[in-house]
Amino acid sequence: MIKVIREPLIFEISSPGKIALRLPELDVPETKDILAEVPLRQDIEGFPEVSETEVTRHFTRLSQMNYCVDFGFYPLGSCTMKYNPKINEKIAGMTAFTSGHPLVPESLAQGNLELMKTLEKLLCEITGLEAVSLHPAAGAHGELLGMMLIRAYHTACGDPRKYVLIPDSAHGTNPSSAHICGYIVKEIKSNEKGTISVEDLAREMTEEVAALMLTNPNTLGVFESDICQIADIVHAKGGFVYMDGANLNALAGIARPGDMKVDVLHLNLHKTFSTPHGGGGPGSGPVAVNKTLEPYLPVPVIVEKDGWYYLDYNRPHSIGRIKSFYGHFLVMLKALAYILTLGPEGIREMAEVAVLNSNYIRKSLEGIYHLKYDSPTLHECVFSDKYQKEYGVSNLDISKRLLDYGLHPPTMSFPLIVPGALMIEPTETESRRDLDLFIEAMKAIDREARENPDLLKQAPHLTYVRRLDEVQAARNPILKWEKKE
Repeated sequence: MIKVIREPLIFEISSPGKIALRLPELDVPETKDILAEVPLRQDIEGFPEVSETEVTRHFTRLSQMNYCVDFGFYPLGSCTMKYNPKINEKIAGMTAFTSGHPLVPESLAQGNLELMKTLEKLLCEITGLEAVSLHPAAGAHGELLGMMLIRAYHTACGDPRKYVLIPDSAHGTNPSSAHICGYIVKEIKSNEKGTISVEDLAREMTEEVAALMLTNPNTLGVFESDICQIADIVHAKGGFVYMDGANLNALAGIARPGDMKVDVLHLNLHKTFSTPHGGGGPGSGPVAVNKTLEPYLPVPVIVEKDGWYYLDYNRPHSIGRIKSFYGHFLVMLKALAYILTLGPEGIREMAEVAVLNSNYIRKSLEGIYHLKYDSPTLHECVFSDKYQKEYGVSNLDISKRLLDYGLHPPTMSFPLIVPGALMIEPTETESRRDLDLFIEAMKAIDREARENPDLLKQAPHLTYVRRLDEVQAARNPILKWEKKE
């Protein structure tokens, strides 16, 4: 067994008297400290004392422990954690963009406004809907805005309605967004194909229902093939069809939600259109709507007139502001660069390769890992640990063991309709070589589960941090280092 050297805490490296630099004595007269009257902290108790060499090597070693998308791929289903072109980061870092300020007058922000308006038009074309708001800071924020628009419309009609229908295969934040907007959530069961039960929907859809929130493709990676019939059922009772666009990576350039009779959709620019996803942001979750909901979009709205761009606040039906200023501009910029670089053919190829990569993994692991639903899948597939459970090995054990192979685990235990789920989404940015590395590791782990299950139950073995006691860590977190006597 390879022994991994543990990197100590910087407090453990510290010893009294060490310093990182030494400066010569002043050769000019000393002047009064201009900060003398400012209450500054002079000493920090227990502050580490280390040399420059130790500082440099410590933080360099820590950086090498971190897994990142430049090191390997993230097969996190639903999250769409793909490699992003460095050129887009370079563009977003240009001084002309980073030096902009949201409080400058419109006359000094014409370029920025034009870029955002161009992005709005492109997103309308990709989604097949009539208008877009770039305000939301991330996907869940976009979900919330979508439901706020629906409630505003129903309220204006005299009845905000009472319920929102959500399939059991939807993203987990959907019920929260509906609940925050004052709705009671009713669950729609999936059928044997893993899609919405049309019969169940028709039975639950009444004039008390404000909307149906669905994810398409859903969290099983299965396309809702009855989407037009579903929309007709909802519209017949005066409801709206809200679509969670987090999985747009499977559809972009191939099919448009607006053509499927979807009324409102949120997108994740940080998932589909080139911004590193994770670590708390920043993100961007624009919302696209049809003409019926367009008057309710948040202010300000970008308006183009006679070659100039304006921020329009005079919107009597608007729900008002949902964010300070106007969204995350640099995330929008990266998305625009990505879309313009790929063009229509490239956007379509992006989705096609994402679907191809996912199905390559699925076909390679079918029969080795259990597949609860055998319906065709698009950008992601959901296996379970059913076969490995026979040997006492869970999806957690499988994921921990993947770390020893230098690979990031897939999404676990979601969606909830698949017990012991392993949700895998490779995205289009992964080569066949990297896919094969993942597939061979998964096959090897299956063999280990049958031949030496204890190896998996104690994994990982080669990481800097071994298996943690998650329950104890949650109940008794240690957030401060204390020196032991």
